[in-house]
Amino acid sequence: MPPRALLASYRRLFATPGATAFTLAGLLGRLALSMNGVSLVVLLAERRGSYALAGTVSAAGLVTGAIGMPLLGRLVDRYGQSRVAVPAALYNAVPLLALLLCVRLGAPDWTLYACWAACAAAPNLGGMARARWAHLHRDDQAARHLANSFEQALDELCFMAGPVLAMLLCTALAPEAGLLVSGTLGTTGALLFAAQRRTEPPLPAPSPDGRVTDGQRHGSPLGVPGLRVLVLTFLATGMVFGATEITTVAYADALGHKAAAGALLALVAAGSCVAGLLFGLLTPRRAPGVRFLTGVAAMAGVLLLPLAAGLGGAGLAVLGVVLFAAGTATAPTMVTGMTLVQELLPQRQFNEGMAVAVSGIVVGISAGAALAGTVAEHAVPGTGYALPAGAAALALLIALAGRRHLRAAGARENGERAVSASV
Repeated sequence: MPPRALLASYRRLFATPGATAFTLAGLLGRLALSMNGVSLVVLLAERRGSYALAGTVSAAGLVTGAIGMPLLGRLVDRYGQSRVAVPAALYNAVPLLALLLCVRLGAPDWTLYACWAACAAAPNLGGMARARWAHLHRDDQAARHLANSFEQALDELCFMAGPVLAMLLCTALAPEAGLLVSGTLGTTGALLFAAQRRTEPPLPAPSPDGRVTDGQRHGSPLGVPGLRVLVLTFLATGMVFGATEITTVAYADALGHKAAAGALLALVAAGSCVAGLLFGLLTPRRAPGVRFLTGVAAMAGVLLLPLAAGLGGAGLAVLGVVLFAAGTATAPTMVTGMTLVQELLPQRQFNEGMAVAVSGIVVGISAGAALAGTVAEHAVPGTGYALPAGAAALALLIALAGRRHLRAAGARENGERAVSASV
């Protein structure tokens, strides 16, 4: 499809006043998030000389983030995006600066774990943006599909540019430069995003006795079986991301081209970004549960390519091609997964539910990063690509085991639309 036609198809999303402003503001914060992983790995590998330490410190922060993110999401659903994002963003800058000081001053390793683990209050701007789109286009299924695809493409765009920018800053200026810039961008982006009040989803109107009046349920989103299936699948998918990142950095370093690692990771994101934009133009025909299973199966298949390239000792050019191909199955899977989250939960729990889903990814990233760091230190370069391939196969098994709950979600959504249309 010509680029002009592609842009025209997405232009209607931004006809809503304020949509462009919250999208651009959120883009800064998400770019910062995409820089953190590579920035931390390079910083600790350079200053402390250990990929294993870098992987486990990263894992510690991701685990605490996985706990803090749903709590923040619940607060956002209760008090609103702006009232929570501002103090969270300001707080999060403090332990980040403390980490940089500890590294600079040669503090013990445990201080690095403590500081990075304390960075658990970063606002989930991606989830907040999806909640805004869901509210703005609550009566238009096609627009929601297009918006979810666009948001996934933005995520991938950030993870395409972020690692490259982080690697450039860390290698050209100083190992600390990546985290300094990411912290500045993250805080600025969150504050600007929170300032866009007119597109913020309204809070549910309470009844005189304090209860919600729209019939939406209370309790944890994990009480929904379909969401539990999605979270476990996302956890395995997160292992794909974490293991791929650490393995690629270590592989490029082993070939004597560590600075090229950011570009290689950008190719993974580029493949997903292109696939996400094209996927948004398709009119969904099959049930979302079936689409999700198809996406996970495709992801498991294409991730065999980096494994073959790594074990075969491929050069950076070949590895870049297969990493781009491996990324193409990610976006359709994630877009459909987030669509299922929105269908499974009432609007009142969107932020918490999406935070829980993202937390599954985050926990998986931490596990994948820790495992890949250990493998990178003790195995032949390229062996680590067995981890994302195995994790993708695990994601497929989980999705297949829980397919009944995913199909039930799609059937319930179709039934609700039919009832609404008949009223």
